[in-house]
Amino acid sequence: MAEDRYCTQLEPGTLVSAFLRHPPRDFEAWVTDIGLPVFAARFDLLTTMEPALRARVVRWPFYGVWGRWLRPRTCFVGTTVSEYALLPAAGASAADMVAQLKADLVPRFPFLIVKDIPQASPLLTDAANRRARELAAACVDAGFIAVEGQALAWVPIDFDSTDDFLQRFSAGRRKDLRRKLKRQQEVQVDAIPAGSAHFQDPAVLAEFYSLYRNVFDQSEIHFDLLTPAFFADILQDASSGGIVFVYRCAEGLAGFNLCFVQDDTLVDKYVGFAYPLARDYNLYFLSWFHNLAYARAQGLKRYVAGWTDPEIKSCLGARFTFTQHLVYVRNPLLRAVLRRLSGLFEADRHWQDALTERSLTD
Repeated sequence: MAEDRYCTQLEPGTLVSAFLRHPPRDFEAWVTDIGLPVFAARFDLLTTMEPALRARVVRWPFYGVWGRWLRPRTCFVGTTVSEYALLPAAGASAADMVAQLKADLVPRFPFLIVKDIPQASPLLTDAANRRARELAAACVDAGFIAVEGQALAWVPIDFDSTDDFLQRFSAGRRKDLRRKLKRQQEVQVDAIPAGSAHFQDPAVLAEFYSLYRNVFDQSEIHFDLLTPAFFADILQDASSGGIVFVYRCAEGLAGFNLCFVQDDTLVDKYVGFAYPLARDYNLYFLSWFHNLAYARAQGLKRYVAGWTDPEIKSCLGARFTFTQHLVYVRNPLLRAVLRRLSGLFEADRHWQDALTERSLTD
Protein backbone atom coordinates (compact mmCIF):
# COMPACT_ATOMS: atom_id res chain seq x y z
CA MET A 1 0.00 0.00 0.00
CA ALA A 2 2.83 2.41 0.81
CA GLU A 3 4.07 2.24 -2.80
CA ASP A 4 0.72 3.63 -3.98
CA ARG A 5 0.28 7.36 -4.42
CA TYR A 6 -1.77 9.12 -1.77
CA CYS A 7 -3.55 12.25 -2.90
CA THR A 8 -1.66 14.37 -0.35
CA GLN A 9 1.76 12.88 -1.11
CA LEU A 10 4.62 15.06 -2.36
CA GLU A 11 7.48 12.57 -2.06
CA PRO A 12 8.06 9.16 -3.68
CA GLY A 13 6.28 6.16 -2.25
CA THR A 14 9.60 4.36 -1.86
CA LEU A 15 10.53 6.85 0.87
CA VAL A 16 7.37 5.99 2.81
CA SER A 17 8.08 2.28 2.34
CA ALA A 18 11.60 2.74 3.72
CA PHE A 19 10.13 4.48 6.78
CA LEU A 20 7.81 1.53 7.39
CA ARG A 21 10.66 -0.98 7.01
CA HIS A 22 13.13 1.04 9.08
CA PRO A 23 11.28 3.39 11.45
CA PRO A 24 13.24 5.91 13.53
CA ARG A 25 14.90 4.75 16.71
CA ASP A 26 12.39 3.66 19.38
CA PHE A 27 9.48 4.01 16.91
CA GLU A 28 7.02 1.42 15.67
CA ALA A 29 5.43 1.91 12.24
CA TRP A 30 2.72 0.07 10.35
CA VAL A 31 -0.19 0.50 7.94
CA THR A 32 -3.73 0.32 9.34
CA ASP A 33 -6.47 -1.88 7.91
CA ILE A 34 -7.86 1.17 6.09
CA GLY A 35 -4.49 1.85 4.46
CA LEU A 36 -3.16 4.75 6.54
CA PRO A 37 0.51 4.73 7.61
CA VAL A 38 0.87 5.27 11.36
CA PHE A 39 3.64 5.17 13.92
CA ALA A 40 3.94 5.08 17.68
CA ALA A 41 6.54 6.71 19.90
CA ARG A 42 6.97 8.56 23.16
CA PHE A 43 6.19 12.19 22.40
CA ASP A 44 7.31 15.19 24.42
CA LEU A 45 4.21 17.40 24.57
CA LEU A 46 6.46 20.48 24.83
CA THR A 47 7.99 19.84 21.39
CA THR A 48 5.94 22.43 19.47
CA MET A 49 5.73 24.93 22.32
CA GLU A 50 7.40 28.30 21.77
CA PRO A 51 11.09 27.88 22.68
CA ALA A 52 11.16 30.57 25.36
CA LEU A 53 8.12 29.14 27.13
CA ARG A 54 9.46 25.59 26.83
CA ALA A 55 12.74 26.69 28.39
CA ARG A 56 10.86 28.19 31.36
CA VAL A 57 8.77 25.05 31.88
CA VAL A 58 11.76 22.71 32.02
CA ARG A 59 13.26 24.93 34.76
CA TRP A 60 10.26 24.48 37.03
CA PRO A 61 11.01 22.62 40.29
CA PHE A 62 11.21 18.82 40.04
CA TYR A 63 10.69 18.82 36.25
CA GLY A 64 12.95 15.77 36.10
CA VAL A 65 10.36 13.90 38.16
CA TRP A 66 6.98 15.07 36.86
CA GLY A 67 8.21 15.88 33.36
CA ARG A 68 8.01 12.22 32.36
CA TRP A 69 4.22 12.54 32.41
CA LEU A 70 4.60 14.97 29.50
CA ARG A 71 6.05 12.19 27.31
CA PRO A 72 3.16 9.78 26.81
CA ARG A 73 3.15 6.86 24.41
CA THR A 74 1.46 8.43 21.39
CA CYS A 75 0.16 7.10 18.11
CA PHE A 76 0.51 9.34 15.06
CA VAL A 77 -1.41 9.00 11.83
CA GLY A 78 1.17 9.88 9.17
CA THR A 79 4.93 9.52 8.91
CA THR A 80 7.94 11.69 9.67
CA VAL A 81 9.24 11.37 6.09
CA SER A 82 6.17 12.82 4.34
CA GLU A 83 5.32 16.50 4.32
CA TYR A 84 1.62 15.81 4.86
CA ALA A 85 -0.64 13.17 6.36
CA LEU A 86 -1.02 10.52 3.66
CA LEU A 87 -4.67 10.32 2.66
CA PRO A 88 -6.14 8.00 0.03
CA ALA A 89 -7.95 9.77 -2.80
CA ALA A 90 -10.94 7.46 -2.58
CA GLY A 91 -12.39 4.72 -0.46
CA ALA A 92 -13.83 5.17 3.03
CA SER A 93 -15.46 8.47 3.91
CA ALA A 94 -13.62 10.81 6.26
CA ALA A 95 -16.11 10.09 9.04
CA ASP A 96 -15.64 6.34 8.62
CA MET A 97 -11.84 6.68 8.63
CA VAL A 98 -11.90 8.68 11.85
CA ALA A 99 -14.32 6.25 13.50
CA GLN A 100 -12.06 3.34 12.55
CA LEU A 101 -8.96 5.10 13.84
CA LYS A 102 -10.60 5.82 17.18
CA ALA A 103 -11.89 2.26 17.51
CA ASP A 104 -8.51 0.70 16.70
CA LEU A 105 -6.05 3.08 18.33
CA VAL A 106 -7.61 5.01 21.23
CA PRO A 107 -7.91 1.90 23.45
CA ARG A 108 -4.17 1.31 22.96
CA PHE A 109 -2.77 4.84 23.22
CA PRO A 110 -3.61 7.74 25.58
CA PHE A 111 -2.85 10.24 22.78
CA LEU A 112 -3.78 9.92 19.10
CA ILE A 113 -2.53 12.61 16.69
CA VAL A 114 -3.44 12.92 13.03
CA LYS A 115 -0.39 14.95 12.02
CA ASP A 116 0.18 17.49 9.29
CA ILE A 117 -3.22 17.77 7.65
CA PRO A 118 -2.74 20.38 4.90
CA GLN A 119 -4.72 23.60 4.98
CA ALA A 120 -5.54 24.86 1.48
CA SER A 121 -2.08 23.87 0.32
CA PRO A 122 -0.90 25.45 -2.95
CA LEU A 123 1.18 22.29 -3.44
CA LEU A 124 -1.86 20.01 -3.78
CA THR A 125 -4.82 19.61 -6.09
CA ASP A 126 -8.27 20.93 -5.21
CA ALA A 127 -9.45 17.35 -4.72
CA ALA A 128 -6.64 16.59 -2.28
CA ASN A 129 -7.31 19.76 -0.30
CA ARG A 130 -10.99 18.90 -0.16
CA ARG A 131 -10.15 15.42 1.16
CA ALA A 132 -7.97 17.01 3.84
CA ARG A 133 -10.72 19.46 4.86
CA GLU A 134 -13.19 16.60 5.15
CA LEU A 135 -10.85 14.62 7.38
CA ALA A 136 -10.12 17.61 9.61
CA ALA A 137 -13.83 18.35 9.99
CA ALA A 138 -14.59 14.71 10.77
CA CYS A 139 -11.89 14.69 13.44
CA VAL A 140 -13.31 17.80 15.12
CA ASP A 141 -16.80 16.25 15.02
CA ALA A 142 -15.36 13.17 16.73
CA GLY A 143 -13.87 15.17 19.62
CA PHE A 144 -10.36 15.81 18.35
CA ILE A 145 -8.67 19.13 19.21
CA ALA A 146 -7.29 21.15 16.30
CA VAL A 147 -3.76 22.48 16.87
CA GLU A 148 -1.98 24.61 14.30
CA GLY A 149 0.97 22.78 12.78
CA GLN A 150 4.27 23.84 11.30
CA ALA A 151 5.16 26.11 8.42
CA LEU A 152 6.19 24.21 5.26
CA ALA A 153 8.57 26.30 3.16
CA TRP A 154 8.45 26.30 -0.63
CA VAL A 155 9.58 28.43 -3.54
CA PRO A 156 7.90 28.66 -6.96
CA ILE A 157 10.46 28.42 -9.75
CA ASP A 158 9.26 31.54 -11.53
CA PHE A 159 12.59 33.31 -12.11
CA ASP A 160 15.14 33.20 -14.93
CA SER A 161 18.39 33.11 -12.97
CA THR A 162 19.92 33.48 -9.52
CA ASP A 163 20.47 37.18 -10.22
CA ASP A 164 16.80 37.51 -11.16
CA PHE A 165 15.78 35.80 -7.91
CA LEU A 166 18.07 38.04 -5.85
CA GLN A 167 16.36 41.15 -7.21
CA ARG A 168 13.40 40.29 -4.97
CA PHE A 169 15.36 41.14 -1.83
CA SER A 170 16.19 44.47 -0.27
CA ALA A 171 19.52 46.00 -1.20
CA GLY A 172 21.01 45.16 2.19
CA ARG A 173 19.92 41.55 2.16
CA ARG A 174 20.96 41.15 -1.47
CA LYS A 175 24.45 42.38 -0.58
CA ASP A 176 24.68 39.94 2.34
CA LEU A 177 23.56 36.98 0.22
CA ARG A 178 25.99 37.83 -2.58
CA ARG A 179 28.78 37.95 0.01
CA LYS A 180 27.85 34.47 1.26
CA LEU A 181 27.55 33.10 -2.27
CA LYS A 182 31.13 34.14 -3.10
CA ARG A 183 32.27 30.92 -1.44
CA GLN A 184 30.61 28.94 -4.25
CA GLN A 185 33.88 29.22 -6.17
CA GLU A 186 35.64 27.23 -3.46
CA VAL A 187 33.11 24.39 -3.25
CA GLN A 188 32.67 21.49 -5.65
CA VAL A 189 29.15 20.10 -5.93
CA ASP A 190 28.58 16.59 -7.30
CA ALA A 191 25.08 15.27 -8.04
CA ILE A 192 25.08 11.53 -7.32
CA PRO A 193 21.84 9.63 -8.02
CA ALA A 194 20.48 7.28 -5.39
CA GLY A 195 21.35 3.73 -6.31
CA SER A 196 24.83 4.69 -7.49
CA ALA A 197 27.66 2.25 -6.85
CA HIS A 198 29.10 5.00 -4.63
CA PHE A 199 26.53 4.11 -1.98
CA GLN A 200 27.37 0.41 -1.95
CA ASP A 201 30.47 1.17 0.11
CA PRO A 202 29.78 0.70 3.87
CA ALA A 203 32.40 3.34 4.69
CA VAL A 204 30.60 5.92 2.53
CA LEU A 205 27.26 5.09 4.15
CA ALA A 206 28.79 5.45 7.61
CA GLU A 207 30.35 8.80 6.69
CA PHE A 208 27.09 10.20 5.35
CA TYR A 209 25.16 8.99 8.38
CA SER A 210 27.66 10.68 10.70
CA LEU A 211 27.07 13.96 8.84
CA TYR A 212 23.30 13.55 9.31
CA ARG A 213 23.87 12.90 13.02
CA ASN A 214 25.90 16.12 13.26
CA VAL A 215 22.84 18.09 12.18
CA PHE A 216 20.41 16.08 14.28
CA ASP A 217 22.50 16.36 17.44
CA GLN A 218 22.83 20.15 17.25
CA SER A 219 19.14 20.79 16.54
CA GLU A 220 16.80 22.06 19.25
CA ILE A 221 14.22 19.31 18.69
CA HIS A 222 15.19 15.65 18.92
CA PHE A 223 12.19 13.59 17.86
CA ASP A 224 12.75 11.17 14.99
CA LEU A 225 16.30 9.85 14.88
CA LEU A 226 16.53 8.06 11.57
CA THR A 227 18.60 4.89 11.51
CA PRO A 228 21.63 3.81 9.46
CA ALA A 229 19.43 1.10 7.90
CA PHE A 230 16.94 3.72 6.69
CA PHE A 231 19.67 5.80 5.08
CA ALA A 232 21.26 2.76 3.45
CA ASP A 233 17.84 1.83 2.04
CA ILE A 234 17.08 5.21 0.47
CA LEU A 235 20.63 5.89 -0.74
CA GLN A 236 20.76 2.53 -2.49
CA ASP A 237 17.29 2.79 -4.07
CA ALA A 238 17.70 3.72 -7.73
CA SER A 239 13.94 3.85 -8.30
CA SER A 240 13.23 6.69 -5.87
CA GLY A 241 14.31 9.68 -7.93
CA GLY A 242 16.72 10.60 -5.16
CA ILE A 243 19.67 12.90 -5.87
CA VAL A 244 22.47 13.45 -3.39
CA PHE A 245 24.23 16.78 -3.78
CA VAL A 246 27.68 16.29 -2.29
CA TYR A 247 29.67 19.37 -1.23
CA ARG A 248 33.46 19.19 -1.11
CA CYS A 249 36.03 21.85 -0.35
CA ALA A 250 39.81 21.90 -0.07
CA GLU A 251 39.63 20.44 3.45
CA GLY A 252 37.42 17.50 2.37
CA LEU A 253 33.74 16.50 2.49
CA ALA A 254 31.73 19.42 3.90
CA GLY A 255 28.20 18.07 3.62
CA PHE A 256 25.42 16.56 1.58
CA ASN A 257 21.80 17.29 0.72
CA LEU A 258 19.42 14.48 -0.27
CA CYS A 259 16.56 15.65 -2.49
CA PHE A 260 13.91 13.90 -4.56
CA VAL A 261 12.42 14.84 -7.90
CA GLN A 262 8.72 14.01 -7.80
CA ASP A 263 6.56 15.08 -10.73
CA ASP A 264 7.32 18.81 -11.19
CA THR A 265 8.82 19.35 -7.74
CA LEU A 266 12.24 19.17 -6.11
CA VAL A 267 11.63 17.98 -2.54
CA ASP A 268 14.45 18.69 -0.07
CA LYS A 269 14.56 15.98 2.60
CA TYR A 270 17.82 15.49 4.48
CA VAL A 271 21.10 17.28 5.03
CA GLY A 272 24.33 16.34 6.70
CA PHE A 273 27.09 18.79 7.56
CA ALA A 274 30.67 18.59 8.73
CA TYR A 275 31.15 21.30 11.33
CA PRO A 276 32.79 23.78 11.35
CA LEU A 277 33.47 23.42 7.60
CA ALA A 278 29.80 23.78 6.68
CA ARG A 279 29.54 27.07 8.57
CA ASP A 280 32.86 28.35 7.25
CA TYR A 281 31.69 27.85 3.65
CA ASN A 282 28.09 29.05 4.23
CA LEU A 283 26.87 25.64 3.09
CA TYR A 284 23.28 26.18 4.20
CA PHE A 285 22.98 29.20 1.91
CA LEU A 286 24.98 27.64 -0.93
CA SER A 287 22.76 24.54 -0.92
CA TRP A 288 19.60 26.68 -0.97
CA PHE A 289 20.65 28.57 -4.08
CA HIS A 290 22.10 25.44 -5.67
CA ASN A 291 18.75 23.67 -5.28
CA LEU A 292 16.86 26.60 -6.78
CA ALA A 293 19.23 26.67 -9.75
CA TYR A 294 18.98 22.88 -10.18
CA ALA A 295 15.17 22.98 -10.11
CA ARG A 296 15.12 25.76 -12.71
CA ALA A 297 17.62 23.93 -14.96
CA GLN A 298 15.49 20.78 -14.81
CA GLY A 299 12.33 22.64 -15.76
CA LEU A 300 10.68 21.98 -12.40
CA LYS A 301 7.93 24.25 -11.09
CA ARG A 302 8.70 24.42 -7.38
CA TYR A 303 11.16 23.66 -4.63
CA VAL A 304 9.80 22.27 -1.34
CA ALA A 305 12.26 23.09 1.42
CA GLY A 306 10.80 21.41 4.51
CA TRP A 307 9.61 22.40 7.98
CA THR A 308 12.64 23.56 9.94
CA ASP A 309 14.17 27.04 10.28
CA PRO A 310 11.21 29.09 8.99
CA GLU A 311 12.81 32.41 9.95
CA ILE A 312 15.95 31.71 7.93
CA LYS A 313 13.97 30.36 4.98
CA SER A 314 11.74 33.43 5.05
CA CYS A 315 14.86 35.56 4.71
CA LEU A 316 15.84 33.41 1.72
CA GLY A 317 12.61 34.09 -0.15
CA ALA A 318 10.46 31.11 0.85
CA ARG A 319 6.68 31.10 0.98
CA PHE A 320 4.84 29.08 3.61
CA THR A 321 1.81 26.86 3.85
CA PHE A 322 0.51 25.52 7.16
CA THR A 323 -0.92 22.31 8.48
CA GLN A 324 -3.12 21.25 11.36
CA HIS A 325 -2.62 18.48 13.87
CA LEU A 326 -5.81 16.85 15.16
CA VAL A 327 -5.29 15.53 18.67
CA TYR A 328 -7.47 13.09 20.59
CA VAL A 329 -6.77 12.72 24.33
CA ARG A 330 -8.31 9.64 25.87
CA ASN A 331 -8.55 11.10 29.37
CA PRO A 332 -11.50 13.56 29.37
CA LEU A 333 -9.94 15.81 32.04
CA LEU A 334 -6.67 16.14 30.13
CA ARG A 335 -8.66 16.67 26.94
CA ALA A 336 -10.41 19.65 28.51
CA VAL A 337 -7.08 21.10 29.71
CA LEU A 338 -5.45 20.72 26.29
CA ARG A 339 -8.41 22.32 24.58
CA ARG A 340 -7.85 25.46 26.68
CA LEU A 341 -4.06 25.47 26.27
CA SER A 342 -3.74 24.39 22.63
CA GLY A 343 -2.57 27.86 21.55
CA LEU A 344 0.65 27.41 23.54
CA PHE A 345 1.74 24.67 21.13
CA GLU A 346 1.46 26.67 17.90
CA ALA A 347 4.94 28.22 17.71
CA ASP A 348 5.16 28.42 13.91
CA ARG A 349 1.75 30.08 13.60
CA HIS A 350 2.72 32.65 16.23
CA TRP A 351 5.94 33.31 14.29
CA GLN A 352 3.97 33.82 11.07
CA ASP A 353 1.47 36.14 12.75
CA ALA A 354 4.29 38.23 14.23
CA LEU A 355 6.02 38.39 10.84
CA THR A 356 2.81 39.55 9.17
CA GLU A 357 2.25 42.20 11.84
CA ARG A 358 5.80 43.53 11.40
CA SER A 359 5.39 43.73 7.64
CA LEU A 360 2.17 45.74 8.02
CA THR A 361 3.81 48.24 10.36
CA ASP A 362 7.09 48.66 8.44
